[in-house]
Amino acid sequence: MAEQGSQLEERIIIKDQHTKEIDLVNRDPKHINEDVVKVDFEDVIAEPVGTYSFDGVWKSSYTTFTVSKYWCYRLLSAVLGIPLAVLWGFLFALISFCHIWAVVPCIKSYLIEIQCVSRIYSLCIHTFCDPLFEALAKICSNIRVAVRKEI
Repeated sequence: MAEQGSQLEERIIIKDQHTKEIDLVNRDPKHINEDVVKVDFEDVIAEPVGTYSFDGVWKSSYTTFTVSKYWCYRLLSAVLGIPLAVLWGFLFALISFCHIWAVVPCIKSYLIEIQCVSRIYSLCIHTFCDPLFEALAKICSNIRVAVRKEI
C-alpha cells in the first residue's frame, strides 16, 4: 500500500515538472532580456536643443511609436510564437539528445582511452627525460653570469 502511494507521488512530481505554473506578471524572471529588448521612444528618436518639432507632432510620434511597437509585437508573437516555440523546443531537444547520447559518451571514451596513453607517456618521460634534464641541471648549476657596464 505504501509502495503504491509513493509511485503515485512520483507520477505527480513528474507531471508537475512539465505542467508547472508560469508567472504571467514577471515573464523574464532570470532577466535574460534585460538590456537587449528595452527600446523606448527616447532610445530611438531624440530632438536636440534648437531643433524641436511641433508639440503635437512630438506627442503623436511618441504615441504612434509606442502603440505600434506594442501591437506589432503582440501580433507577431500571436502568429509566430507557437511555431517558433515548437522550433526552439525541437532544437534544444536535439542539442540535448546529441549531448547526452554522443558528446558525453565520446568524451568519456576518450578519457578512458587516453588514460592508458597518459601512463605510458608519463613512464617514458620519467625514464628518459628526467635523468637527462637532471644531468643538464647539474652541469649548468655552476654557471655564473656577471654583467658589467664598461665605459
